[in-house]
Amino acid sequence: MQLPTSAQVVVIGGGALGLAAADEMARAGLDVLVLERDQLGSGSSAKPYGGVRATFSDPGNIALGQRGLEKYARLHEATPGGVGLARVGYLFCARTEAEALALEVSTELQRSMGSDAEVISPARAAELNPYLDPSVLVSASFSPQDGYAQPSLAVAAWAASARALGARVVEGVKVTGIETIDDGNHRRVVGVTTTAGPTSSTSTVRCEHVIVAAGAWSRSVGEMAGIDVPVEPVRRQIAFADVPAGTPGGAGGRPLPFTLDLSTTFYVHGSPEGLLLGISDAGQVPGFGRDYDDSWVPVFDAAAAVVAPSLVGLPLRDGWAGLYENTPDHNALIGESAHVAGLVLATGFSGHGFLQAPAVGEVVRDIVLGHTPELDVSGFSPERFAPQSAAPLLREVHII
Repeated sequence: MQLPTSAQVVVIGGGALGLAAADEMARAGLDVLVLERDQLGSGSSAKPYGGVRATFSDPGNIALGQRGLEKYARLHEATPGGVGLARVGYLFCARTEAEALALEVSTELQRSMGSDAEVISPARAAELNPYLDPSVLVSASFSPQDGYAQPSLAVAAWAASARALGARVVEGVKVTGIETIDDGNHRRVVGVTTTAGPTSSTSTVRCEHVIVAAGAWSRSVGEMAGIDVPVEPVRRQIAFADVPAGTPGGAGGRPLPFTLDLSTTFYVHGSPEGLLLGISDAGQVPGFGRDYDDSWVPVFDAAAAVVAPSLVGLPLRDGWAGLYENTPDHNALIGESAHVAGLVLATGFSGHGFLQAPAVGEVVRDIVLGHTPELDVSGFSPERFAPQSAAPLLREVHII
């Protein structure tokens, strides 16, 4: 596709965040161009299943998650064949008194904001997930409205919708620069340069706003505009495991909640393709490598040996490696840059991007239109990490 010479908004990144925002902006009548350097959803949105939840301890995260759940339900209903939405619930397990207290506090907050989450006993947790050993648990929280969906299906649905509304969504085009001017008061965005020109030359697209939705690659995009985007890529690995037909999470068995152990970040949930297993490997060195290997399996097995012994040593298949886009406090960067007018960040979600994408799409739309977003995202200000900032960092209990 030949690029236009201008657009009101250029979105850098064709994953869940970029396309959800593009869809919202196109609905508002804005002239939108989405540029993806590879294929749509080939970055962090390439994972086979993504959790969707409102189970958090920070009010901002809860609100984004709740709106995300509402909009995923609508997207699932409106998309032929759906987007794989399964409301299997989220089950967070506490194995210390401190973790149990944190779950009680966060669950009370969630309920005050309209959630149906509840604190449950170890015995009840083992009823919901029979793989768990209740003797090692102090308590758990269960939120039945949560679950998972398929990012590839959601990305395709948003892309199709945005295109139908007039947005231009282009693959195989890399942004090589962000052009700004200084009008005497501040710098502001005026365009982007790309690799889409004829032969080896570049092409320039004039624009008023640039949305940075490039996930783990957002720091280098920020550098094009002369700002620091504190995002660090970290590899995360998951794999499927088969269990006998008729057992929880297996073919013909009852659904299994998305289950997580707060002490180790061990997690497991069912899917149409088998059990999905994973863990946050603290020994993983930051970097852009996405080759899959089995280095995480001993870490997973060590955690499972305590929490869910029957899951130790299961044969694994279809392993996958992707990138988290971590910020220093493991929470998102949402908002317009204080240094470059028209440069809007929607990145750094640290594993929460897919579930928050529908809500953040609305926020980005409002920022571009000059409206105050309905959802309060002030706590996610990109400026909170600036050396002179007095803004507190976010403290989120439900980190995976």
